[in-house]
Amino acid sequence: MTTQQISDAELAGQPAAYWTGIAYEALIAYTRARQAEKGYTQPQFWLLRNLSENDISPDGEGMTIPELREAMTSYIRPEDDLAAEAEVLLERGWLTRDAEDRLWLTEEGEQARVNLARNAPAIRAALHEGIDDADYVTTLKVLQRMIRNAGGTAA
Repeated sequence: MTTQQISDAELAGQPAAYWTGIAYEALIAYTRARQAEKGYTQPQFWLLRNLSENDISPDGEGMTIPELREAMTSYIRPEDDLAAEAEVLLERGWLTRDAEDRLWLTEEGEQARVNLARNAPAIRAALHEGIDDADYVTTLKVLQRMIRNAGGTAA
């Protein structure tokens, strides 16, 4: 399916699930490629974020890999190996591991999280090029309604 030479009426009849799947894969691939160019992976960034009391972690407490996997269940991909990604961050000194196998964010890791987060606006800007905020908001509202119509929960 392509949008080339398809009328609005024809496009309106196409399955949203197909297009949201294509969009998801393209957006993830683009984001991960930009992050790789900067020397890190999306799962590494998520680990830092989930362990930072200044970001996703409610308390900054250490977590085990299974606990982190559970915390990321709504966005982690099947191919993401959190144990391997954590090993890279341990080697960089961005995480430490205690005797109970809990990972903890170091000061260097917190600074890395802050630095890596600075890449997000450029990625967002590239993905949103040519899309005004009103159209973007409308798109998200439509998707949220479709999620609710399908019996899901839209935040």
